[in-house]
Amino acid sequence: MNVSIGGYSFNNTYLEGKMDVFGYLETVKYRYKLDVADLWNGFFIDRSTGPIYQLAEESYIRKIREALDEKEMSVVNFAVDGAHLWDPDPEVRQRLYDNAIVHLRASVILGAKTVRIDTGGSYHDVETMTEEQFDYTVRTYREFAQFASDNGFLIGPENHMGASLLPREMKRIAEAVDHPAFGFLVHLGRWKADPEEGDRLVAPWAYHTHFDEKTAVSGDALNTIATLKDAGYKGYWGIEYNAAKRQYLETERLLGMVKKLLADEADLRSEG
Repeated sequence: MNVSIGGYSFNNTYLEGKMDVFGYLETVKYRYKLDVADLWNGFFIDRSTGPIYQLAEESYIRKIREALDEKEMSVVNFAVDGAHLWDPDPEVRQRLYDNAIVHLRASVILGAKTVRIDTGGSYHDVETMTEEQFDYTVRTYREFAQFASDNGFLIGPENHMGASLLPREMKRIAEAVDHPAFGFLVHLGRWKADPEEGDRLVAPWAYHTHFDEKTAVSGDALNTIATLKDAGYKGYWGIEYNAAKRQYLETERLLGMVKKLLADEADLRSEG
């Protein structure tokens, strides 16, 4: 099955000083028997520099790549925080852009197949984009998509913050960017508007997905999987759930739930 475990699922373990990125790779490979990493830069950034997080030195990124190669693992997604596109302050916006470029270069070293760089905006107050913000966002994603295409990966935002939490805004961005290397990391069911049809609206551009505990137990989970498959989705079904405690156990539980959902949906598809 094409399943993965988002690095953020172990954020609390990381904060307790019990895991680093190499521990994450060991855990995914040997505890959960997966050959893909669903990386999150939170394991190798300086969080004290937020909201624009400074990435580790290139030599450290190359050590991560060496560890991946030693374990015969590939990076199915690289989720990047602290390098989102939009900020109303032009100076901050430039610094974010510069940080995104650093992360794009790291994505090439890591061999990432997909990369998530967010739109920007608030995590709480959700508004449609201004004309200036929309134009800048489309132009910058188009530039990043060309870089991604030149280096063999896909790129785009997650429905994570700001206007990206509105599926119709996501669809509008995708149609305007209009690049084959542009798409979305769809965190299933996480919408601030049109929740019943959000996943369907963006399904044609999905390059990666994340389940959390809420979406995995949703009565719509099987329909959501079917909707994305019908739209042509062939990527990985990731889990991303930063449980308050017992993170190894909770990750195992959620991984099993998603595997069962995928098996059940496949059974229904074959029977139908």
